[in-house]
Amino acid sequence: MTRRAGQAADDGVDELVTTILTASRVLVGVSARSLAEVEDTVTLSQFRTLVVLRGHGQTRLNRLAERLGVGPSTALRAVDRLIAAGLVVRRENEVDRREVVIGLTPHGKDLVDTVTARRRAAITDIVSAMPPRQSRTLVDALDAFSQAADEPVAAADPATLLGW
Repeated sequence: MTRRAGQAADDGVDELVTTILTASRVLVGVSARSLAEVEDTVTLSQFRTLVVLRGHGQTRLNRLAERLGVGPSTALRAVDRLIAAGLVVRRENEVDRREVVIGLTPHGKDLVDTVTARRRAAITDIVSAMPPRQSRTLVDALDAFSQAADEPVAAADPATLLGW
C-alpha cells in the first residue's frame, strides 16, 4: 500500500495532536495541584476571572465577559460571588462616573500571585528535568502553538500575567 503526500502530513498532525494532548494532561495536573489549596475559596472558572482581572486591571463587566468568553450574566454571577468572598470590588470609574468597573482586592491579587508562583515552581521542576538541548526547541514550538491560537504571552511578571 502506498501513501499519498497528504496522508503522510495527516500522520504528522495526528502525532503532534497526540503529543500536545499528553502534555496538556501534565499542565492540567499542575494547574489542579496549584489550585488545590484555594479550592474552598474559588472555583476554576472564578480563578480564571481573577487572572483576567490581574492581567488586564480593572474593567467594565461587558469587557470582562468578552475576555472570559462568557455572557454578561454569567460574568456578573461570578463577580458577585467573588465580591462576597472579598476577592473583587465593584466601584465607580474615576474617569467616567456613569460607569462601574470591577477590580481585584489586595486579597484577590495575593491569591492569584500565590497560585501562579506555585504553578511556576512546578513547571520549573518539570522543565529542569528535560534535556537542556531540547529546551530551545520546546520554547519555539510552544510559542508557535500559542501564536496559532492567538493566545497572549504569559509573562514572568505577575502584573502582566495573562495566563491561568
